[in-house]
Amino acid sequence: MIRLRLTELLADLSFRQGRRIEWREVAAETGIHRTTLSKMANARGYNATISNLDLLCRFFKCQVGDLAVYVPDEELEAPGAMSFKGPTPAAGKGAGETPSDGEGKRGEH
Repeated sequence: MIRLRLTELLADLSFRQGRRIEWREVAAETGIHRTTLSKMANARGYNATISNLDLLCRFFKCQVGDLAVYVPDEELEAPGAMSFKGPTPAAGKGAGETPSDGEGKRGEH
């Protein structure tokens, strides 16, 4: 899988410039929507366009190899099903899961 190092590059640039740089500044200067930047930075397997990679390389003044790294699937913690929306939760770990036998309920011991 290709992993985009946007968060690391943003932190490095912020450090070098001695100020906090936010995603909205990156969005304003590159023309890439903040939602797209967030997906590129956080979603496993996000399919970034070459034009967006070009804009980010210009913004960070870097090469594509500085922006993206290859991570073998066997090095991923949970290689399961992935999409541009991010990894799917493991079975039984969904948000709708409720404790069984009264575990975790307040006021009941």
